[in-house]
Amino acid sequence: MQIPYSILDLTPIAENSNASEALANTLDLARRAEDWGYHRYWLAEHHSMPGVASAATAVVIGHVAGGTKTIRVGAGGIMLPNHAPLVIAEQFGTLETLYPGRIDLGLGRAPGTDQKTAAALRRDLAGNAESFPNDLEELQRYLSDNPGPIQAVPGTGTKVPIWLLGSSLFSAQLAAVKGLPYAFAAHFAPAQLHQALRVYRGLFQPSDVLEKPYAMVAMNLYAAETDEEARYLFTSVQQMFAALRFGNPGRLPPPVKDIRSKVHPLHLEAAQRALSYSAVGSPETVQKQLEQIVEETQADEIILASHIYDPQARLRSYEIGAQVCGRVGPESLRV
Repeated sequence: MQIPYSILDLTPIAENSNASEALANTLDLARRAEDWGYHRYWLAEHHSMPGVASAATAVVIGHVAGGTKTIRVGAGGIMLPNHAPLVIAEQFGTLETLYPGRIDLGLGRAPGTDQKTAAALRRDLAGNAESFPNDLEELQRYLSDNPGPIQAVPGTGTKVPIWLLGSSLFSAQLAAVKGLPYAFAAHFAPAQLHQALRVYRGLFQPSDVLEKPYAMVAMNLYAAETDEEARYLFTSVQQMFAALRFGNPGRLPPPVKDIRSKVHPLHLEAAQRALSYSAVGSPETVQKQLEQIVEETQADEIILASHIYDPQARLRSYEIGAQVCGRVGPESLRV
């Protein structure tokens, strides 16, 4: 049996493009992903980033859910410290009411931006991340059948599925103790992936939500007809990530033939470390890389991110990804 495969989309805004086109591309990809057999379509909260159009994440989720029919749509994730739990309960309770049985709520505890922007979001930098477990409990209560004197309307009783997201051990431990599904952000911060999965599985306590651990691993996908073409497409995210890591975020740049001519070697090395969990190549190459990652992590689900400059090339990458993922699972790993 194959494992489920999903999409993580930041609605990238390419150079010489705009947010309107990026949002149109997101809906187009979601509709095709539904036809190709992807299980979920997640969008992520980031702020004050010129290359990301999914800042109003709940609004974009509604846009995608309204334009599709069956695929699960959700947040990968909402940065809970930026928000009052009641507001998130109302937003996602409304989404679940409009699109019943199709909405996921993935939660992170980072701000999803820089400190100045976090302050503009009215975020308490000193205390909110530390209050994350309490905020999570409050949010769960609002979505339950018995929220207490304050109710989320819509929201109460919807029991929107909650995931915890992370790139370190904190969320792994919390997800385990709470008996929640867990997603690790290996697509940009893979260093603690294996340790976090061990912690999550080792400490997991069954809950009303899950009887056993369920771990999703996020990774990058850059698939094309040939290895050379895929590596060429991959240079866009290498440039973007190097610029972001060194304080110069911008729109998604076009790919280049020689990445070393565009990115300082030290910056490129840092980007390559951060992007090490990437499947880049032809269908055959990508399948081998995916099989290796699934075998290494024993992931229950894979979610794929793909920052590709040309929307048509991005569609083709995900189409290949669906074809390849349809062949990846426990049976393929035993061959």
